[in-house]
Amino acid sequence: MSGDRGSRTANILDVARLAGVSHQTVSRVLNDLPNVRPATRARVEQAIAQLRYSPSPAARALVTRRTRTIGLVTPVAADFGPTSIAMHFNVAARAARYSVETVSSLDADPANIRAIVESLLRQRVDAIVLVVVDVEVLELVRGLDLSIPVVAAASTARRSPQFVSIDQYRGARAAVRHLAELGHERIVHLAGPQRAPDAIERVRGWRDELNERRLEVVAPIHGDWSAASGYRLGAELDVDPGSAVFVANDHMAIGVLSALRERGLRVPHDVSVVGYDDVPEAGYLYPALTTVRQDFAALGELMMQKVLVAVEEPDSATVDTPLPTHLIVRQSTRAARP
Repeated sequence: MSGDRGSRTANILDVARLAGVSHQTVSRVLNDLPNVRPATRARVEQAIAQLRYSPSPAARALVTRRTRTIGLVTPVAADFGPTSIAMHFNVAARAARYSVETVSSLDADPANIRAIVESLLRQRVDAIVLVVVDVEVLELVRGLDLSIPVVAAASTARRSPQFVSIDQYRGARAAVRHLAELGHERIVHLAGPQRAPDAIERVRGWRDELNERRLEVVAPIHGDWSAASGYRLGAELDVDPGSAVFVANDHMAIGVLSALRERGLRVPHDVSVVGYDDVPEAGYLYPALTTVRQDFAALGELMMQKVLVAVEEPDSATVDTPLPTHLIVRQSTRAARP
């Protein structure tokens, strides 16, 4: 048996290890894609030659049947996160010389999503990519068993090779940590929809950071990602001078800022506010919004690289580490009043 293992055929991960690069980079070289440094390309090509590597026959057979089209399933809502993910995935797909057939789902009903997937399969797409905004669709994706690669952008504590994500959990903890280090002992959370995976992970991060610091945990209040819901809930938030609010996205935070102003509470003098996403308008609000930045361009690129690797080497799937977030400190937070 040991002799069999020693003589096994090299795969794309072996090439990546020998060349000292990621498997995504090897895939870019194999597909003759741009944005690979000449020295890196040469190192990969040398590793390919040394290992006598060639993509699996099954993958090569798929090449001849490719339509170079990817099916993308997105929610119909114009929320900043899903819209940005879809846009940057399209950019990455075009750079890889693929076209994208985008279908927007009017609702997150799993039966509806399955019907969309089946329609894309009839169009002979090479892969299916989904932007997941509902936990039931998340479970549907886990159960899909298709003959082509499936990649989903979805926040989940249960990682698997088919999912890519931005680290919502650690992003939320960073936001709460910032407020706690400013001396705020009561940090209210205005959360996103209860069935949204991003919202669930942000609630988990908020709660864990408060528990670790032994600060008060009150039940989160759920909005719907819109500025209108932020305004409506902000008008009733149980806050007083010295409190802080961690809001699950910037659009809701915009509504909260307006509601607090109407209540006569000054941000940040009376109440500190942190948002999430770093929308383009965040730095131009009054006060400029402290928020958590997500790299949607990197996520779109990662999704496309995941598709390329899945097509090249169906058996070399790996679990990817969630992409990091970055806390952007602006004028909506300050030290708590004594």
